Amino acid sequence: MLSKIREKTQGTFAWVILILICVPFALWGLQNYTEGGQESAVVIVGDKEFVQRDVNQAYAQFKQQYADMQLPEEMLKKQAIEKLIRDELLLQHVTAEKLSITDETVRKFIASLQYFQRDGRFDKKQYETLLATQGMTSAQFVNRIRKALLMEQYQKAITESSFVSQHDIDSFFKIQNQTRHIEYVTVNVQPVSDLPTSDEINAYYQQHINEYQSAEQVSVEYVELLIDDLMADIAPTEEQLKAYYEENKELYSTKERRKISHILFAKTKDTTEEQALAKAEAAQARLASEKFADLAATLSDDSLTAKNGGDLGLFEVGVMEPDFEKAAAKLALGEVSKPVKSAFGYHLITVTELVPAQTKTFSEVKNEVQQAVQRVEAETQFYQLAESLTDISFENSDNLQIVSDDLGLTIKRSGLFGRSAGEGIASEESIRNIAFSESVLQGHNSEPVELGDSRLVVLRLLEHLPSEAKPLASVQKEIIAAIQSNKAKAQARTVAKSIKAQLESGVSLSDAAKEQGLVVTEMTELKRNNGDLPWQVSQAVFKAAKPIAGKPTVLVVDSIEGDQTVVSLLSVSDGTKDDEAEQVKLAAANIARALGQADYSAVIEGIRAVTKVIVKD
Repeated sequence: MLSKIREKTQGTFAWVILILICVPFALWGLQNYTEGGQESAVVIVGDKEFVQRDVNQAYAQFKQQYADMQLPEEMLKKQAIEKLIRDELLLQHVTAEKLSITDETVRKFIASLQYFQRDGRFDKKQYETLLATQGMTSAQFVNRIRKALLMEQYQKAITESSFVSQHDIDSFFKIQNQTRHIEYVTVNVQPVSDLPTSDEINAYYQQHINEYQSAEQVSVEYVELLIDDLMADIAPTEEQLKAYYEENKELYSTKERRKISHILFAKTKDTTEEQALAKAEAAQARLASEKFADLAATLSDDSLTAKNGGDLGLFEVGVMEPDFEKAAAKLALGEVSKPVKSAFGYHLITVTELVPAQTKTFSEVKNEVQQAVQRVEAETQFYQLAESLTDISFENSDNLQIVSDDLGLTIKRSGLFGRSAGEGIASEESIRNIAFSESVLQGHNSEPVELGDSRLVVLRLLEHLPSEAKPLASVQKEIIAAIQSNKAKAQARTVAKSIKAQLESGVSLSDAAKEQGLVVTEMTELKRNNGDLPWQVSQAVFKAAKPIAGKPTVLVVDSIEGDQTVVSLLSVSDGTKDDEAEQVKLAAANIARALGQADYSAVIEGIRAVTKVIVKD
């Protein structure tokens, strides 16, 4: 699992850039992100301190990136923190080294971001407006991008400089295509029916009391700012609606559309441009007595449209090749063009249907216009109120009523919920995360939490029920089952160890297995990707040392369920190099990537060794 995480997180700095770009575009603004309020640091890297919300943000990004892998939550959190640390180490290093990147590179990257594009092109007004709504200056944003690109550049300089020798490739195939000859038996866990004594139950309860804790729960009171609520209170005048309609009339208009059919005479290696033109002219002469659709079906080199009479469908202006479109635009309904040249050859074009440009009247779209005007005004109010919500809730961190009174927001209450699940507002993971943050548990208002792009919530603690040990009586059945399961697993381990000891003393696996009533399975050419063995067993087999002097290597593999697999590794055969050039090329690329990632990890660990790194519990 960890190898998959390393594979996805190294080799590209998309994740870092995502954080550096996207995090500032949260509604609570850049200042709160960087200053950290009254929260204490939970991760320290050099002089940089990260508070809990920084870690929560890193975890949320990490969890989204690896949603398809279904990794344990605890593993994800640890890896997210580790990624946060490694990225900060690199950022501090490239900053200290005074590395540079050209202004032109930064400009091109920013211009490529869809945030700031309109109709596929960079829009300066949109860029400035979006930065302004987040309380950012262009200089601040450019500085963030510059740092992110420097980090990417530095990493690539390491990871893409690895050299792969022929020896590396040969060694790779020897290991990758290696086969192993094994025999194995599986000792399955057998249920234990004997009930444990009361002393055993009490002892197990005391030893594992941390496993029998009630879930910590909280309830919160909160206010929320909703664009939909703001829209409901906005009543634009008729003049405002008409003005918006006139300014945005293209939103309620459709361009002229023409249904086009064509006959293509293609220029190919066997047909010159002159020959294609001659064919088009000959077909045009036949149109005096024959139908266009019939000629398209028999003469057109466009096999996709020929069977439909050359029909290309309805088109708006600006979609087709310029010369083709220019010729089509001049045609009257049913008229056929002269041969038109394109990159494909020559075309005869006709218009079979005309749909004129249309603009809906104001009365037809009045309701749509009203909603649009309300939305625009509500969004403006929303961003203004969001700033006020941030300031007031921070300045009055021990009082939500003042926030409610000043902004006219209703205080709502949730039911009790835990860290992993909840109902209503608590069904949102970001709400649960902030509700259990140190600051909120200490009685402070939370920072504003963004739920989608039109909802902002500030909450404070209403009730806190700490985790506590459940009464023994309520968990006794679980404890009995756990003790019985442990005894059953212990019995399986005892049998497996006995078989292993016999094998190491020279007894054959078949004889040792027969004594226990078990069946031996032999695999003469086991490969790494074999799906017949549990992955834990296959992995252990290929990690095991080769047999020495004909003496089998013996290992015992424990499954999650407690079953024990005793394996006798009899021999190992090196693999041969794949003859396919594409496979060799792919192997070389994989080796280079692995070497590059190893080099990069070594560099980061070197930086880490001389930098203060603290992760608080």
